[in-house]
Amino acid sequence: MNVVIFSGTTEGRALSCQVAALGAAVTVCVATDIGAEEQGNTEGITVCAGRLTADEMAALLRGAALCVDATHPYATEATRNIRAAAQAVGVEYHRLLRPASALPAGSVTLQTAAQAAAYLADKPGNVLLTTGAKELPAFAVLDPARLYPRVLPTLAGITACEAAGIPHRNILAMQGPFTQELNAALLRQFRISYMVTKDGGVAGGFAEKAEAAAQCGVQLIVLRRPEEQGESTETILQRCREIL
Repeated sequence: MNVVIFSGTTEGRALSCQVAALGAAVTVCVATDIGAEEQGNTEGITVCAGRLTADEMAALLRGAALCVDATHPYATEATRNIRAAAQAVGVEYHRLLRPASALPAGSVTLQTAAQAAAYLADKPGNVLLTTGAKELPAFAVLDPARLYPRVLPTLAGITACEAAGIPHRNILAMQGPFTQELNAALLRQFRISYMVTKDGGVAGGFAEKAEAAAQCGVQLIVLRRPEEQGESTETILQRCREIL
């Protein structure tokens, strides 16, 4: 049985190993080299690195017994394409859902990065951006000198910061998730007044960010997670067992 897992997340990596342990042949698709690096080498698992078009996804899925979408909760375009590709070739599709977090009282919750930028426009103070390199263009309306983006330590991450005009001394190229202590140290070091984040759940270190913000008196701004339905790891594993 061949199972294709679109991953790049902590829970996706764990699921791929569990499915392989059942005796299935697993193909794990990740968008970036750093995703492949994190996935590592495991017997029974083939890793495919690189962003795929919808047609390439469909070609990869042909003949598979199961398709699992374990991409990030905010990767809505990827989820749309994966679901459509599975439907196009008639492969059973499952969405691995990362549980949402309880948002702390006092959090500012907004729908988009552009709304967060508008909210910050007339408020002084430094901003820690932990929303990823893809969201940086939305914050271009703000003074780049007050922005401290935390991005993956990759050429793409640094290039996105440079394109947004971020001073090099403000670029925090680091790979998480991070402890509360490290988050708090960064907030103090760079005199941060606002932290913009997504609800990455337990796997994304959301609680550690929220706790550090509360500890340091920093306003937490949370971009709402897109609403979706999905299944737990155990439910998907049980389905794999049934097919096997």
